[in-house]
Amino acid sequence: MTVHFHEEDLPAGVLAPGPIAVDTETMGLITPRDRLCVVQISDGKGDEHLVRFNPGSDYAAPNLRAVLADPARLKLYHFGRFDIAAIRHYLGVVAAPAYCTKIASRLVRTYTDRHGLKELVRELLGQDISKQQQSSDWGGPVLSDAQKDYAASDVRYLHQLKAELDKRLVREGRMELAQACFDFLPHRAELDLAGWPEIDIFAHM
Repeated sequence: MTVHFHEEDLPAGVLAPGPIAVDTETMGLITPRDRLCVVQISDGKGDEHLVRFNPGSDYAAPNLRAVLADPARLKLYHFGRFDIAAIRHYLGVVAAPAYCTKIASRLVRTYTDRHGLKELVRELLGQDISKQQQSSDWGGPVLSDAQKDYAASDVRYLHQLKAELDKRLVREGRMELAQACFDFLPHRAELDLAGWPEIDIFAHM
């Protein structure tokens, strides 16, 4: 298991075919204001790749953009709504088709209100991950080893989580509903970027 660090783009040919786990680190939670700093990717084979963008980046990243925009590659997220919006805004591509472990968890783990990645990894996989670096400064000139390890852990387990969550979605008869939610994610991200982040446009009032 190795964490690979790259500046401004992903090297060509480093990912195996198939689904990829994707996550982002930004300067904050308001996408147009808080710039994209890091994109993490894993093909589920044991290594993680971190792509760091510096202040003033043009986010050209042709290799990374091609991978994220590839319609033949399923992208696995945890809270994909945010990551898809950040990637769309800064890299200019729609990173779909998508699968979101948080959505899947909400559909099958209705016995709890704890759907964070740390809780999912603990319950479904029996592993513990640290979230201490979640609110650290991702825009600094140097990322610490702790930040790199944290960023890598956000994509390290998503393939395994999908396998476990899919079993429960099938068991509870909610796979079709989950897929409809996943298909809608890019549109939900566009609504966020267009100015409807907290407004439920389906609500009566």
